Amino acid sequence: MLKGILAISGHSGLFKMVSNAKNALIVESLVDKKRMPAYATSKISALEDIAIFTDEGDVPLADVFKNIKEKENGGKAISHKASGNELKGYMGEVLPNYDEDRVYVSDMKKIFQWYNLLQEYNLLEDLDKEEEVENTEE
Repeated sequence: MLKGILAISGHSGLFKMVSNAKNALIVESLVDKKRMPAYATSKISALEDIAIFTDEGDVPLADVFKNIKEKENGGKAISHKASGNELKGYMGEVLPNYDEDRVYVSDMKKIFQWYNLLQEYNLLEDLDKEEEVENTEE
């Protein structure tokens, strides 16, 4: 689901990896479908590699997205522009044991903004399919 979806520092939104170039990745914006090179000097994070700190350990971002999707019945999450207290309250509902000392409001804004972007472009449908595949493998 999150494979190939990237966040690039200095650029808003999310990007899909399209190809490799000699010294860069070619990425396509999910929002406007424009392609651009992303160089090694940029901080590039794959969403599948991101995890959220909790009191018991780290929780993959995909699991947090699943919790939000269940809470909202597949709809949009809280706006990333909501107040810090609202974001903290919402985060407590979707991931009750998140580490309040290490997960900042700025992190929560990114999580909810990314979730809403993925939801808007129907890229969260794979969450359910991934779960089914995992269950059949067991």
